[in-house]
Amino acid sequence: MNYKVIYTALMAMVMSCNLAGQKANETEQLFNGKDLSHWRGDSQVWSVEDGCIKGETTDERVIGHNTFLIHDMIVSDFELTFKYKIIGGNSGVQYRARVVDQDKFIVGGYQADMEAGIQYSGILYEEKGRGIIAQRGEKVVVSKDGQKTVERFNTTEGIQAVIKQEDWNDYRIVAKGSHLQHYINGQLTMDVVDNETKKSASSGVLALQVHAGPSMAVFYKELILKKL
Repeated sequence: MNYKVIYTALMAMVMSCNLAGQKANETEQLFNGKDLSHWRGDSQVWSVEDGCIKGETTDERVIGHNTFLIHDMIVSDFELTFKYKIIGGNSGVQYRARVVDQDKFIVGGYQADMEAGIQYSGILYEEKGRGIIAQRGEKVVVSKDGQKTVERFNTTEGIQAVIKQEDWNDYRIVAKGSHLQHYINGQLTMDVVDNETKKSASSGVLALQVHAGPSMAVFYKELILKKL
């Protein structure tokens, strides 16, 4: 028996496993704090201000449809953490999403919602799709044929209590297989297992939203993605 050959093969296997683990758990900064490299969107809406990504509409600069700042990365299983602050209006982070219109920067798919109001921050919404999949405080399982089973683990008021109005909040999105979770300031806001055969998504783009409607401003910083 050639023990040297066996040892070499075993070491190669160990190194391969280690490299695979490093790749699966590697982190990446999605925003360099200086410019919108690797992002594309409407330059009239999106800019960089004080080291943050800023999305803004005004009375003079109105948009006719929801518009998105789209990252050039395709994501599948991941954990995304970031800080956000919103003043007026509605925004969100699209993930495992699809680009519906390249020229108009329109995206559809899963959205981790956030707003200046007190009802929707933390929900799971599907833009250009099924609408609200899970409200705040809901644990939802969607069957292969689209039937939903819902359990409540918290009240919407309980979740809103941890969110800071017009101030910085920490958001975390975890997507692993069919299991999707949102957290704001460490509080789980919804938990979904989406098994719907024809409508669930396993991969797609990341994008930030500015919603059509009243004037608003949203700020993002420290966007860090970890592959799972």
